[in-house]
Amino acid sequence: MIKKIIEDQQKICQKYSAEFSPVEMDSLIGISDNTNGVYMPINGLRHPQEGNTSGWYIWSGELLSKEDNFFKPKHTKHLIDRCPQILKFLALPPGYRFLVGENGYIDVWYDSSLLSA
Repeated sequence: MIKKIIEDQQKICQKYSAEFSPVEMDSLIGISDNTNGVYMPINGLRHPQEGNTSGWYIWSGELLSKEDNFFKPKHTKHLIDRCPQILKFLALPPGYRFLVGENGYIDVWYDSSLLSA
């Protein structure tokens, strides 16, 4: 399964001309409670890595909440069961964002503001 995930990640990075920057499955992501692979859209953005964090923040819905406890730390490997359709995006490097919507809609773009402190 991990081999297939890596192959899919490499394809996404090639498609968007992005450097392949995989995360360890034991690294931490910030994820909202409502992100379960069903509630759409699913959003992700990647800040630079720090310590054992991947830099990824993932949430479902149209709006990004400003609540302090909106994002919960989880190990990346938990996405295999919780939200497997986004694993293929997690090798995009810091500065990238993605949105997965209904009916196969996908958008990936670079946002340089994610690299600023």
